[in-house]
Amino acid sequence: MIELTRLNGKPMVLNSDLIKTAEASPDTMLTLINGEKLIVREGLEEIVERVLAYRARLLAAVTRRLPDASDAQRVVAFSSLDLAEQRNAAPKRDPYV
Repeated sequence: MIELTRLNGKPMVLNSDLIKTAEASPDTMLTLINGEKLIVREGLEEIVERVLAYRARLLAAVTRRLPDASDAQRVVAFSSLDLAEQRNAAPKRDPYV
């Protein structure tokens, strides 16, 4: 869960797993997986940082509860698979350009 601020100044807490897309135009608009749209005061970079910090806290909490350090390495390796694949993926090229 991340804390965000609605345009009217009221704070809200959002399950970051529900965010499908985030756009800045000029306000930051979040589209959730159910199609609902939210406009918040925070910028895109701030939202990304909050999501990453939240997920890091979750990973740390899971790691603390594991009985063996080798289990922690498996959790970290598993959680980083998606990021590694995105970094190593070749950019898609249009064959007609």
